[in-house]
Amino acid sequence: MKRNLFILLIILTGSFAACRSGQKKKEKMENKKEVMVKIETSMGDIMVKLYDETPKHRDNFIKLVEEGTYEGTLFHRVIKDFMIQAGDPESKGAPKGKMLGSGDVGYTIPAEFVYPKYFHKKGALAAARQGDDANPKKESSGCQFYIVTGKVYSDSTLLGMEQQMNQGKLTSAFNALAQKHMKEIYKMRKANDQNALYDLQEKLYAEAEAEAAKQPDFHFTPEQVKAYTTVGGTPHLDNQYTVFGEVVQGMDVVDKIQQVKTDRGDRPEEDVKIIKVSVIE
Repeated sequence: MKRNLFILLIILTGSFAACRSGQKKKEKMENKKEVMVKIETSMGDIMVKLYDETPKHRDNFIKLVEEGTYEGTLFHRVIKDFMIQAGDPESKGAPKGKMLGSGDVGYTIPAEFVYPKYFHKKGALAAARQGDDANPKKESSGCQFYIVTGKVYSDSTLLGMEQQMNQGKLTSAFNALAQKHMKEIYKMRKANDQNALYDLQEKLYAEAEAEAAKQPDFHFTPEQVKAYTTVGGTPHLDNQYTVFGEVVQGMDVVDKIQQVKTDRGDRPEEDVKIIKVSVIE
């Protein structure tokens, strides 16, 4: 009997310890602070917070900050009412007039779209990347990033964008089907068989409509509408580039940077330099 009670005590103690351990982990997660990063530039300081929901981008950004990768780099691409871009290692000490934007750290980061929660509102911190043709998985640059400035949109403009995106579903579905029949299409063109081409087009269009109908219509969320009609942003970039943080202080500095005079390659005529970047404990 005593032996059974002893075993039961061990089991209960173990369960209690496991519960305590689980509670501690839960408390630790709840008390975890968002990572804050200070970007000191030649035009002022910008404070950004990094999202925990994009851990690969967060951890990579912290790694590069701690390695000093960004110190001495430039905001090499600045487009008013759009964004300011930085992080090209080749921009360090780059002579005036040199084209920048192709530098990297030898790797890319898998896309981490947390959409529609995080989108391209003004102040969003996002990862640059190569275009879809060379980068169909939309993987991010290992080092280059941009901060959204954007512009304010009207409700009617956003409605028009919704309609365009929904129409785009049909176009994408049709193009995908046409690609599968490309050999057949080339053969018909070569034979100048217009009737066969028309019949195939009608057939593929009907299939594309059926495929597009399976997908839900696109609509901006109330949060997106509010942001894009008040503070502004770049809605056409949503769900295409990874948003992994946002500016929490120093947006006035970002606005100053976007106002600088640039050359034909969108590089500021007077260098806007990142002096120091540090993780705030």
